[in-house]
Amino acid sequence: MQNKNKTVVRSMDLLHLFLTHSKLTINEMVELSHIPKTSVHRMIGSLEEMGFLTKQADGGYTLGLLFLQFGNLVAERLDIRHAALEVMQRLRDDVNRAVHLAVRDDYSTMYIEKLDTDHPVRLFTKIGKKAPLYAGASSRIILAFMPEEEREQYLNEVELKPLCSGTIVDKQLLRHALEQSQQSGYSFSRSELENYTAELGAPIMDHTGQAIAALSIAGLDVQFGDEHLPALIQKVQEAAYDISLRLGFSVGHPFPIVK
Repeated sequence: MQNKNKTVVRSMDLLHLFLTHSKLTINEMVELSHIPKTSVHRMIGSLEEMGFLTKQADGGYTLGLLFLQFGNLVAERLDIRHAALEVMQRLRDDVNRAVHLAVRDDYSTMYIEKLDTDHPVRLFTKIGKKAPLYAGASSRIILAFMPEEEREQYLNEVELKPLCSGTIVDKQLLRHALEQSQQSGYSFSRSELENYTAELGAPIMDHTGQAIAALSIAGLDVQFGDEHLPALIQKVQEAAYDISLRLGFSVGHPFPIVK
């Protein structure tokens, strides 16, 4: 902490509260952050003045429009998102399932793009949402193609916690699922992050042949019957391969895809 400005750190602590709360009063921020009320008052004034927070008519605070500007810039500058968007749109229109793009974020994955369908029942997946590397098809396909030493370290250290009815919580079963993904080039999950849903993912490779992201389709469990899976797997893998080529993937590297 000696190299960090205490006021800046505390201000970030306040802003982090808004990752899980759309609106907060000063008293709520004090209670959640455990920062003295006088300090919260002072920091809120500065954050509001700079545009990071906006005070509403009822006295509550929300994130300011400045975050929207920053968010748009980040999204625009993510090369992988640019490379993937057109392919994702084609895939969504072809299979009529929601399409996700996820990248690794330390020991989690984060969804950086999502294209919905017009289906009346939608998944509760938001851009910016995170999932542990062991749960869900997007996460597990990234874990499967991580460097072996790094993957083994993660598997030895991680505590598998049940998130939904289908979450894998046995390390032996997880290792078996990862081996299957390495051999087949895709990952499939049911009710691992949300009950009654399914996700099918394939890896996106960069110019070095390393998996840097995952492309997946997701929807209600009933939309992923066994009779549909072979065709869906083929389409997702081909789309992931297309995105990989746009990112400089060389045909000289092996690509995990069903022929």
